[in-house]
Amino acid sequence: MNADDETSRDGGPEPVVLDVWCDLQCPDCHRAETDVAALRERFGATLEIRRRHFPLKGHQHALAAAQAAEEAFAQGHGEAYWTALLARTAELGRRGPAVLLEVAGQVGVDAEEVDTALIDGRHLLVVDADQAEGQAIGVTGTPTYVIGGERLDGGRSQEGLRARVAEIAESLLAQRSGL
Repeated sequence: MNADDETSRDGGPEPVVLDVWCDLQCPDCHRAETDVAALRERFGATLEIRRRHFPLKGHQHALAAAQAAEEAFAQGHGEAYWTALLARTAELGRRGPAVLLEVAGQVGVDAEEVDTALIDGRHLLVVDADQAEGQAIGVTGTPTYVIGGERLDGGRSQEGLRARVAEIAESLLAQRSGL
């Protein structure tokens, strides 16, 4: 790898990438949102947080939720939708797809288009690709973080994960700025 591989177009270092593998019906993923928000605030544009789908088999509405989130991203409101939906994980489990449409309306997403996307499956390939990639790298539960090639499993315990992610991000940024 040469120095150009880690330099952005504006001449500064490329952001460090943090992949966050999540099931949108998972209460642990909802609790992890606090950490994600804190990391985003701390690192700003130097940390690119990528939302990745990993619907768990035990969560009946997780696959539909992932597809709805992709439609929200397509409409420019993905982050707001993702966060709002995670805040309603228990309700999603009880009430199902109606919650997906309600959340859409609350964050400015066209709920009718979300409903259509769930019917026509236009985002299913993206969700399936995320799931397959997650399985290939050993993701087994959610939330799971991948940063700098290191996989951190938050499904067992989230204790200390924010600090560990921040430590890795700082180390990678220091390496890149020293190029």
